[in-house]
Amino acid sequence: MTIIGWLQISLLFLAVLVVIKPLGLYMAKVFSGERTFLSPILGRVESDLYRLSGIKPDKEQGWLAYTMSMLAFSLAGFVTLYAILRLQAFLPLNPQGFAAVPPDLAFNTAISFVTNTNWQNYAGESMMSHFSQMAGLTVHNFLSAATGMALAIAFTRALARSKVSTLGNFWVDMTRATLFVLLPLSLVVALAFVAMGLPQTLQASVSATTLEGVNQVISLGPVASQEAIKQVGTNGGGFFNVNAAHPFENPTALSNYLNMFAMLAISTALVYTFGQMVGNRRQGWAIIAAMTLLLVAGVAVTYWAEAQGNPILTTLGVDPSLGNMEGKEVRFGQAMTALYAAVTTGLSNGGVNGMHGSFTGLGGLVPMFLIQLGEVLPGGVGSGLYGMLVFALLAVFVAGLMVGRTPEFLGKKIEGREMKFAMLAVLILPLAILGFTAISALLPSAVASIGTAGPHGLSEILYAYTSAAGNNGSAFGGLSGNTLWYNTTLGIAMLLGRFAYVIPVMAIAGSLAAKVKVPASSGTFPTDGGLFIGLLIGIILILGGLQFFPALALGPIVEHLAMLAGQTF
Repeated sequence: MTIIGWLQISLLFLAVLVVIKPLGLYMAKVFSGERTFLSPILGRVESDLYRLSGIKPDKEQGWLAYTMSMLAFSLAGFVTLYAILRLQAFLPLNPQGFAAVPPDLAFNTAISFVTNTNWQNYAGESMMSHFSQMAGLTVHNFLSAATGMALAIAFTRALARSKVSTLGNFWVDMTRATLFVLLPLSLVVALAFVAMGLPQTLQASVSATTLEGVNQVISLGPVASQEAIKQVGTNGGGFFNVNAAHPFENPTALSNYLNMFAMLAISTALVYTFGQMVGNRRQGWAIIAAMTLLLVAGVAVTYWAEAQGNPILTTLGVDPSLGNMEGKEVRFGQAMTALYAAVTTGLSNGGVNGMHGSFTGLGGLVPMFLIQLGEVLPGGVGSGLYGMLVFALLAVFVAGLMVGRTPEFLGKKIEGREMKFAMLAVLILPLAILGFTAISALLPSAVASIGTAGPHGLSEILYAYTSAAGNNGSAFGGLSGNTLWYNTTLGIAMLLGRFAYVIPVMAIAGSLAAKVKVPASSGTFPTDGGLFIGLLIGIILILGGLQFFPALALGPIVEHLAMLAGQTF
């Protein structure tokens, strides 16, 4: 590890810190229906959308109606995207002449993009037409992100209001998230990407002759526009197979920074929006602090593990001075690869600029564990916030048990009903991840898809279901996932990770909204100070450790110890 590496890492977090407050305040105004600087431009568009679709923006919904609207919208999105993929050969903007996507892969991909997972069992440049990329995948990059933001705002209103039965209007929140937040930011980022060299064209490819005299066909397409919302909406689905390691997706050190900055901006600022809307900015900063401390710890461990190098490669004559460079881009190096890996897995973003499966055992463990902690560091746009609020409720409940008082969070009493729903939500991830991993490790046909024997092979399977159920989308590498078994079960894991999780969360929101908001008293446990931050971090780590440590011990931990002993598999 080097001082320059740490300065590079610090610069990113500093840049994100600068935009948290202004972007958070802006989003608070947007979701409160207040006038913003974009209202003169987009206000008429918003009202026309409501008029054409028959939406009454002043008509609010209870938690069940809000949730059912979200589910119906997601189902319609799945059906539409599945149809586009299956009919790809007959649709326009297909200069490559690609055939229809096979049914099981279309099922997996449609679920993946509707749930904001963006897991990809295909190579985009050799499978998806421009129409599928733009009208299918990119559209759902916007809509799935907007859905997550809407759900987070509904939960925020539940804590901000007192004795009400409504949480807002899903259609209004989703429209405002898309129109006033995601579209403007994506436009700015896309233009910046074009300036940095990312292609933005409807041309299929160009031919080039290499220095060796070989004719090479280089795929092109509308890359910059998809890359922008891929990062702004914490989607992560790459236009090309190797994602942000591809020079057309991530050509320079500056584009690498912009990728990570765009990932973090909305998810982190949305926590400040939460603090603003509940009338307690210190609460927002406390949650941001907990997220940041865990994420920085993940960066530090990954950077340290990769900088130490691989002793097995050293014995083969590889220069150890640069650390473990296997699977990494030389133009980014150890620090920026470790930072990207931690950021993309602390977020719900499947983009990668290095192959996680080529990390050391410990270096690969950290990205996997960051997802298993619940995708809350800071998680996907919206989904990370409501996931972290579930952990906050668990933290104050534990604190209440310690002091013998009814726990409260922002003036709302946390009782048995909320805890039952919270535990139901928390148990979804280990059920989907460990359940499918165990079955796959026993099925000969599933085991045949792994690329490496031994503990690394188990890590490949474990990471796949971790990424799917966590709605992350990044891949460990090595696993041949484009099979009927993996396409189907990974798709089911994505569904469980998104919808089986959010339904109990919205039930909690409905229950909290109906409660009377009481002022803090001398006996109220403060939830905006250092003690709460420590307790919240402890709850997240304890739950993650209890649920996943045995599986991690059999995979990446054993692999790391074997590497140190010079053993290969």
